[in-house]
Formats: sequence, structure tokens, C-alpha cells
Amino acid sequence: MRFNIFVILGTLFFLLSCEQTTINQSNKLNIIFDKKYKNRGFSLIYNDELRIKKIDQRSLTIFHKKLKRKSSVKITNPLNGKSLIAEVKSNKVKFSPFYNSIITQRIAEDLELDLNEPYIDIVLISKNSTFIAKKTKTFEEEKKVAEKAPIDGVRISDLNLSNKTKKKLKKNKKFSYYIKVADFYYKKSANNMSNKIKNEVKLKNIKIIELTKTNYRLLLGPFNDIQSLKDSFEKMSSLYFENLEIIKDA
Repeated sequence: MRFNIFVILGTLFFLLSCEQTTINQSNKLNIIFDKKYKNRGFSLIYNDELRIKKIDQRSLTIFHKKLKRKSSVKITNPLNGKSLIAEVKSNKVKFSPFYNSIITQRIAEDLELDLNEPYIDIVLISKNSTFIAKKTKTFEEEKKVAEKAPIDGVRISDLNLSNKTKKKLKKNKKFSYYIKVADFYYKKSANNMSNKIKNEVKLKNIKIIELTKTNYRLLLGPFNDIQSLKDSFEKMSSLYFENLEIIKDA
């Protein structure tokens, strides 16, 4: 009888231990996932008048405020789907928090960015990912070609857009963007943050969108010109949000 009790207790202890291990592993995975950096917003195209650290205009490198030097990133133009792999040259260059990065003219050319609205999507890529392993060789080859290629500066006529792409850009000419503040599990939390923004930053064009019953998105906007968008974004930076984003579709 005692032996059976010991067996039952031992089994329960084993099951509880397994469950705890699973929870810990799950938490660990969540932490890793949360550290994945992704941001959509406007970039600043480098030029000599910025009076900051020099960057080779022919290179596939960027300046960034948060990502470590030599980090690999995938940069995409959301308006045409074109993307490339670039490398963070430095995270110590000072520039407005409105911009998610400073990119070279070569990158602007390759992605066929609208120079008046250089809107990009940046995703940090793990060095251990199979994606990077496959792309490293290609990236190095592209970098060598870019370094040798001449560049006189990007002009709209230099972008070599096809007629199809030009028509597409004209259709999207209307300027309309939102600042994505954050996603909240509870609507009450979103409302509390909305009140904080109204009281402390004095911004009023706030809206809350119910994506699901447990996902409420807090947005500022829409903004119809880049200057008002930039002014509001910089005001929001005083609240120390970790990853404000700019989105075209609410």
C-alpha cells in the first residue's frame, strides 16, 4: 500500500516538473520573439548636407539608432514589394526619431523609392537564420558591385521606373499615414493610453480600432502632409515608446 502511494506521488511530481519545464521554455521563446525588431516608417536618404558621419553612397549599409553594428536587415519598399539585404554601419549617429534609419542613395535607387515619401519596412534578421546563410554570399557580391558602380546622386529620372510602376505611384499619390502607437489586449488599456496622450502630449486625433476581441490598436491620424506627421511623431517620442511605427493603412 505504501509502495503504491510512493508511486502515485512520484508520478505526480514528475508530471508537475514536466509542466513547469514547458512553461519556462514557452516563456523563453516568447522573450526571443519579442526581441525581434520590425519597423515600418520613413527613412532619411543620406546627403553631405546632413553633417553627420560619412557613409558611402554606393554601399548597401544604413545608420540605425537601436540595432547593433553589423546587424543584417531586410529593407522592403511596401509600395512595390522590392527588397534587399543591408548592413547596419553604426547606431551612434544622431538624427530625428521620426526616421527609422538613414539609407544610402544606392538603396533608394534599388528599391525605387519615392524620394518625397521614402517609406520602408525594416526587419532584423538573425545571423543564425537559414535566410541569412543563403543570402550572405549574394549580399557580399552585391556590395562589391555597388562599391565599384558610379553614382552621381539620385534624381527622380534616375530611378528607371517602368511605365507600370509610374502609374502605380501616381495612383498612390495621396498622402495619408497614421502613427501606430501600440496594440493592447484590453480596450481599457488603450483608452488609458489615449487619455495620457491627450493630457501630456496634447494630441487629439486619436482613434482605437478593434482588430479582435483581445487586440485593440491605438492610432494617431490620419496625417495628410509629412510635416504634421513628423511634428506629432517627435512629440510622441517624449513618452519613450519603444517602437512607434508609421503605417499607410489603418
